[in-house]
Amino acid sequence: MEKQKFEAMLILLVPQVVHLITENYPFDEVTASKEFYDSQVYSFLEQEDTKLWHLSALTLFNMFDEEKKTGTFTFPEEA
Repeated sequence: MEKQKFEAMLILLVPQVVHLITENYPFDEVTASKEFYDSQVYSFLEQEDTKLWHLSALTLFNMFDEEKKTGTFTFPEEA
């Protein structure tokens, strides 16, 4: 049951993050999706035990944005 909840959260969160990427970067949805799926943020998000899926789409976008600009990102206090 817990795995289903986790997968459901990803299904809801990822499109929201991708949407924020398209609003803030000159990417279409396909490119934004690829950029997000290729990011370190997404690779941590995919791991249930990191609990990143508890974070808001905006927080995840901010982490993605930081990674794009600096090559790395920090885990927020709430993670």
